[in-house]
Amino acid sequence: MNKQKNYSKERRVKTALTVVFSIIAVVYVLPVVIVLLNSFKLNTFVKTATFALPTGEMWAGFTNFIKGMTFGNYPFLKSVLYTVIITLASTFLICLCTSMAAWYISRVNSRLCKIFYYLFVFSMVVPFQMVMFTLSKTADTLHLNTPYTIPIIYLGFGAGLAVFMFSGFVKAIPMEIEEAAAIDGCGPLRTFFNVVLPMLWPTMISVGILEIMWVWNDYLLPYLVLDRNEYMTISIHIQYLQGSYGAVDLGATMALILLSIIPVIVFYLTCQKHIIKGVAAGAVKG
Repeated sequence: MNKQKNYSKERRVKTALTVVFSIIAVVYVLPVVIVLLNSFKLNTFVKTATFALPTGEMWAGFTNFIKGMTFGNYPFLKSVLYTVIITLASTFLICLCTSMAAWYISRVNSRLCKIFYYLFVFSMVVPFQMVMFTLSKTADTLHLNTPYTIPIIYLGFGAGLAVFMFSGFVKAIPMEIEEAAAIDGCGPLRTFFNVVLPMLWPTMISVGILEIMWVWNDYLLPYLVLDRNEYMTISIHIQYLQGSYGAVDLGATMALILLSIIPVIVFYLTCQKHIIKGVAAGAVKG
């Protein structure tokens, strides 16, 4: 009897949680659905019939997509190229440098390394708005205001979370493996790249996925640092879809927003299992 009561109670709890999380999921998905609907509507109906299906006279087909990609003098594909360059270069730098730093901090375990570790962790709670004006001036002074140098800035902002995750995983790696590599004649670099790095792949994949989604969607940092007359990311390009007197073509804007979020959604859905595995491995162990 008690088992049956416990089973019924557990079932009711699971049903309630399913309903709650389903509602939360709908709330999160709703903005994407609205963008999808309005990207196929004529501009005049985006404001007046925001939640309606794009049927009949509202239907614009792929006109908004063509208009958004050909608007102005700055090619949209060029913005895509710069976004890809910044995203891949930043992710590569963050994964490589922070994994090496986390390995050194975890293995040396000196007082100075502990201070650096807590500084990395503390950097995660520092709001970007506190440093953005100083950062913009510094980036101009050091000539970090191009798509090929801005990954250095992203390395600084992405290092906190990455070092935290890598450190947790490195602490779970048996020290005897690295000692055996040292006995076989491996120096620090060979030990890291040939022994430690292959074991870091679960966390490496998770950090890479998280950083790619962050950098790809980022708007504020490129807007403050890059020269917008020469370099635009997708986010900045969308903002400049304005006609005369500041008029905004909402249909074209929605179309480009949809194009910008589709790669991230597909990428996340494909790699979400790796995110869960890597976060559990890097943030729980140790």
